[in-house]
Amino acid sequence: MRRIITALAVSAATAMALGTIGTAEATSTHTPVVFVHGYLSHGVSWAPARDVFKDAGYNDNELFTYSYDFNASNKASAQGLADFVAKVKAETGSDQVDIVNHSMGGMVSLWYVKELGGASSVKHIASLAGAHHGTYTAGLCTATSAACTEMTPGSDFLKTLADGDETPGDVTYRTWYSPCDGVINPYASTVLDGATNTFVPCETHLGFQTDTGLLAKVAAFIKAA
Repeated sequence: MRRIITALAVSAATAMALGTIGTAEATSTHTPVVFVHGYLSHGVSWAPARDVFKDAGYNDNELFTYSYDFNASNKASAQGLADFVAKVKAETGSDQVDIVNHSMGGMVSLWYVKELGGASSVKHIASLAGAHHGTYTAGLCTATSAACTEMTPGSDFLKTLADGDETPGDVTYRTWYSPCDGVINPYASTVLDGATNTFVPCETHLGFQTDTGLLAKVAAFIKAA
């Protein structure tokens, strides 16, 4: 249990401001990408992914990181994501964005798409170790976090997400999940009906955000038509 808590806290220990929305100076040639972090994390956790995407041809003005209060209700965080996406669209002139999320960020992203009408604004969703059906690890923090209460399997929040179509709209969904995750319990919680669900033989929870080989596959998926 201590190992799990430590793993969850690594991202929080490095939490610092990272540019999110600024002035688009370079010419945009790709659909803008919005990165959504998980619990005990921050936008800075996406630094390796941003580098991989830039190696794949993206510019800084096409990559955006959404940061939010990870202890607040995921409903509030999803509304914040909706507002953020609207700003990205206005800045870039794009009709849609692509979303790459990790862990609890999967719940935030799906609530935005399914409950807040975000499907028309999203082209692809790539979910890395997304807690789409919850994780029993969340029981470690329910006393102090509304988000953790919602992330507990069987919560009203998760029942709403699972009701009906799990992958609504014309969005192309893909997930990556692994039995070596160590935080998403059960690890198959990430799997979504209607998505391409990619089994990774052994990847740690935080490794999903640092494994450049895996992230290159994510970038290739996002770049696809």
